[in-house]
Amino acid sequence: MIKKITVRKGREKSLKLRHPWVFSGSLDLHGVERCAWAELVDCNGNFLAYATVNPDSKIACRVWSFDPADTPDREFFRKKIASALRFREKCNFAIDNVHGVRLINSEGDGLPGVIADDYAGVIVVQFLTAGAVEFKNIIAGLLFEMVPGAAAVYEKSDSAVLAKENLPVSDGLMLGKLPEKCVIEENGAKFEIDFVNGHKSGFYLDQRRNRDILSRYVRGRTVLNCFSYTGGFGVKAALGGAEFVTNVDSSAPALAQGAENMKLNGIDSSRFEDVEGDVFSLLRKFRAEKRKFDFIILDPPKLVQSRGDLNRAAKAYKDMALVALHILNEGGMLANFSCSGLMPRELFQKITFDAALDAGRTLRMVEFLEQDADHAWSLNVPESFYLKGHLMMAD
Repeated sequence: MIKKITVRKGREKSLKLRHPWVFSGSLDLHGVERCAWAELVDCNGNFLAYATVNPDSKIACRVWSFDPADTPDREFFRKKIASALRFREKCNFAIDNVHGVRLINSEGDGLPGVIADDYAGVIVVQFLTAGAVEFKNIIAGLLFEMVPGAAAVYEKSDSAVLAKENLPVSDGLMLGKLPEKCVIEENGAKFEIDFVNGHKSGFYLDQRRNRDILSRYVRGRTVLNCFSYTGGFGVKAALGGAEFVTNVDSSAPALAQGAENMKLNGIDSSRFEDVEGDVFSLLRKFRAEKRKFDFIILDPPKLVQSRGDLNRAAKAYKDMALVALHILNEGGMLANFSCSGLMPRELFQKITFDAALDAGRTLRMVEFLEQDADHAWSLNVPESFYLKGHLMMAD
């Protein structure tokens, strides 16, 4: 029997706008346990949506359907996945020179908490909400069946998000057989993917478009690639003709994998260096040494976990940009990113402006940067647009 949950009067507006989140304060959850498929109704008993319920989360309900005729069966999920795959195909991601593609992007594809990335036939999945965990075997099976060339489905549900949902970490092979080595090609660059030990699903596919954009501006320049991880921007910069690339990251294994990716692309070791350490400290060290760069990339991890983090994160973003501008040559370029969905683009732009003002530099906009189209986001869910950046030239 489907449980009915009443949304408190005046709190149903977001659902009528088809936003899929309902916070715990909007519901009476007394005695309600995790529920795989609940009917949300208004105070008059009118249908609003079907959602999964997790009283342990601040986002207590996540909507999977606004259609009263839907049921959580295999056909329902088949249609959802087919829609997601069709979107990528129409956006021209089913092409030979892109082997790494996000297939499902959570709320952006109407599947809250479900992430699926295809790395040359290895589908790496994350199930990050109670509902996603409930339906994960159906979803994994359908992906294995529906994605052309699928060889394996590997779960990597180890995100910090799970702690907020009071859900256990889960990872391991779900279906198929893993290859000995997984290498993808991305518009002329090759990357080995370590989805078992790597961050997230193993690689940051959302920066694909931005890696291509930045590579057009680096020829003959010295590049400082901060938070380099496994060298995505570094490899593309070197292939784009950068004179020298300095990759900085706090993870020695990530830097080692980045060096292997450089080698995989035929980039000589004389054209790059890897520096292990805290980026904030190293930026100050470079400033003290009066070391300068022609092109600086700031791509930190998510700094805003909740709205309460905004002020702290704003200070951190400003601090990074300020010191980076101190070590950027005249006529140099700064690529400044935030991957925090709760950081508004306008505020991030203001933070960068404030840093430039304090540094006594004038920045001119070259390109706006954002997540690639396979990381679909919905106009109904503005939070699903999370990656924003600015490519600027400094006077």
